[in-house]
Amino acid sequence: MNGKDIRPDSLERIESAAQAEAFIASEVERVRKQVGDGKVLLALSGGVDSSVVAALLIKAIGRNLVCVHVNHGLLRKGESEQVVQVFRHEMDANLVYVDAVDRFLDKLAGVADPETKRKIIGAEFIRVFEEEARKQEGIGFLAQGTIYPDILESVDGVKAHHNVGGLPEDLSFELVEPLKYLYKDEVRVVGKALGLPDGMVYRQPFPGPGLGVRCLGAITRDRLEAVRESDAILREEFAAAGLEGKVWQYFTIVPDFKSTGVKEGRRSFEWPVIIRAVNTRDAMSATVEDVPFALLSHITDRILKEVKGVNRVCYDMTPKPCGTIEWE
Repeated sequence: MNGKDIRPDSLERIESAAQAEAFIASEVERVRKQVGDGKVLLALSGGVDSSVVAALLIKAIGRNLVCVHVNHGLLRKGESEQVVQVFRHEMDANLVYVDAVDRFLDKLAGVADPETKRKIIGAEFIRVFEEEARKQEGIGFLAQGTIYPDILESVDGVKAHHNVGGLPEDLSFELVEPLKYLYKDEVRVVGKALGLPDGMVYRQPFPGPGLGVRCLGAITRDRLEAVRESDAILREEFAAAGLEGKVWQYFTIVPDFKSTGVKEGRRSFEWPVIIRAVNTRDAMSATVEDVPFALLSHITDRILKEVKGVNRVCYDMTPKPCGTIEWE
């Protein structure tokens, strides 16, 4: 790790609104000095990090921020529609919508290695932004929602991040990364101070490669749909049980192998769904949520009945360390 990627000793832990306001004021000034009258392109997924970056940059440079939402086919159910509704219609953001589902899934066809998948997704993201930049006038900067755990895990070799390094040499954008020294809990405090709605600030984290790292191994469209549908059921039932906002992150995974089961009196050979639910303060360590057995049974029943191609549901009991929060 080089010196510029180390969190400054002068940056106090952001835990209060006053500390967040001071950070925002400092970053707004820094961004204005860096960008000047230039335009900034931002990948707006709708997740916590990119949403907070968007709000901060809108405060700093207004309409000179161009938000690009890429539907790469790896988003959660209804997520792309929600991003357009919230940011374009409710927040009046300068938002560009890009439908790139086939483009991404075609690139990922047959690719099983998780690091290779991440790199393909990251590289394709950069190319999409580059193309969108050519359609705009005066774009000279690329904003990213990089946070400090991204940098630490990349340096330690735990995993590659689409938003840490790896930019192609022919890309002329200068990076704008206002959150790069913050931990996830600090990002939420800053988001709250920026006036973002609670549903956005406390939204559970979502990896840059999306469901691409939750559809384990080589991605197939049918298995990807099983991840999407089972994840929607899990989120719906956690919300109904009052766990939304209380459990830090929860999602489903579908591996690239099948198991033997019985459905309607006949042998089935279908995929398992793995449920992951964890709590953490800074994403560097995590504990497993003690989900009531009755709720797990109800979720299992719904997944087995409603998700096509699935005949088994498991609950991941592994803390971090030694297991990372994501499987890939």
